Amino acid sequence: MVTTEVKPRKNGFATFLLVVCAMLFVAAAMVRLLGIDGNRYMIAATSLIPYITAAGLLIGLFALFRRRWVVGLTMTLVAVVLVANVAPRAFPDARPNGVGQQVRLMTSNLLTGIADAEALLREVRVRGVDVLAMQELTPEMVRDLQRAGLDQVLPHRVFLDEPGGSGSGIASRYPLTQRNLTPPGTLQQAAALVDLPGKDIEVVSVHPLPPVVTEGPEAWQRELAGLPAPDSTGAIRVLAGDFNATLDHVGLTRLLNKGYVDAADQVGKGLIHTWPSKGGIWPPPVTIDHVLVDSKILVDTVDVFDVPGSDHRAVVTQFVVPRL
Repeated sequence: MVTTEVKPRKNGFATFLLVVCAMLFVAAAMVRLLGIDGNRYMIAATSLIPYITAAGLLIGLFALFRRRWVVGLTMTLVAVVLVANVAPRAFPDARPNGVGQQVRLMTSNLLTGIADAEALLREVRVRGVDVLAMQELTPEMVRDLQRAGLDQVLPHRVFLDEPGGSGSGIASRYPLTQRNLTPPGTLQQAAALVDLPGKDIEVVSVHPLPPVVTEGPEAWQRELAGLPAPDSTGAIRVLAGDFNATLDHVGLTRLLNKGYVDAADQVGKGLIHTWPSKGGIWPPPVTIDHVLVDSKILVDTVDVFDVPGSDHRAVVTQFVVPRL
């Protein structure tokens, strides 16, 4: 008796779906790896690279399990390259102990001035914040902060408050001198020299226009490009605020290449989301609020926490300004 082995037929529809997934995944990966901004839809997709990376790796391994070798190997190899870019954000960098002036800086987007001023200042007091960078600072929010006791905690200020979401400001425990460090933009980006006991620092409250507006991402690209580079001969600079960009966007990577360090990335908290504050499935939580410090600064800690009334989580960073 002769028996014939019958091989199971491959499901053509399943193979088609895997091929489509592979094409979409590789396209998104190339946009990220080649540093392409593209249109607002491509920029929105780039903000989801950590999720896309995990999904691509899982689907690639599934394809290999189902013996779709070409699709599986392609997705898995590309996913491994992305993992090498994304995973280090979850692990702290090796760094020496800093010697110099310790500073605690907090940045918070106040959602058109409707965040809870008392809760914000309570965090400032409890966390011993020295410098507070605020975005979407309105005249009403300034009055709320004053009533909550801002002058007793952070008496020095550079405020460019405006109605709506275009205002910005910096409040400090130390004396401030207003600086003009960015070109005119759609939204205000307050900047100030902070007169520390040791080496002074310059702080910018960053807030470029979101790239997903119907007018397109050109303003966002221009305003990110207009942020000041580190100053090798003058004051040490810190950029803090709502960048409307993740570490996967080319505008932010260019700033890092100029000599800044993302504070959260340095201490292994670079994947903690900052928007929307409540998390959930949709919109997917992303990390768009950052503190970028001059590479000469040593970061000790980073904490991310909710501010009642705001759709952004605040970021507070403790770092050491070296004595130069």
